[in-house]
Amino acid sequence: QVQFVESGGGLVQPGGSLRLSCAATASIFSIYTMGWYRQAPGKQRELVADITSGGRTNVVDSVKGRFTISRDNAKNTVYLQMNSLKPEDTAVYLCHIYGVITGRLGDYWGQGTEVTVSS
Repeated sequence: QVQFVESGGGLVQPGGSLRLSCAATASIFSIYTMGWYRQAPGKQRELVADITSGGRTNVVDSVKGRFTISRDNAKNTVYLQMNSLKPEDTAVYLCHIYGVITGRLGDYWGQGTEVTVSS
C-alpha cells in the first residue's frame, strides 16, 4: 500500500506564496508521472501541473508563470511552488502519481492538502 506525506498547505493572503510537497512511500518500482490536481468546492477536479520522470512539465494555463512543479526522483517526492496566489487558487490540492507501485500499474492519489487564499 502506498502512503503519501503531503505538506505545505494553509491560509495565505492574495499575492503570497506557498510550497506544497508530496512524498510517496511504498514498494515503488517506477513512477512515470507525478503531479498535482486541485478541487474547489462545487467544481470538478482539475490538473494543475505534472512532471515526468525525465523532467518534462505540463502546467495548466491558469497558473503558468506563477506555479512551478519539480520532483526529486531519488526521494519519490514532488513539489509545487505557488507564487502570486489568487483567491481563485483556493482548493484542496491532491498529489497524483501514475506508476508501478506494489506491483500494480495505476493512478494513485494523496489525501489532499487545503490551500486558502484570502485577505
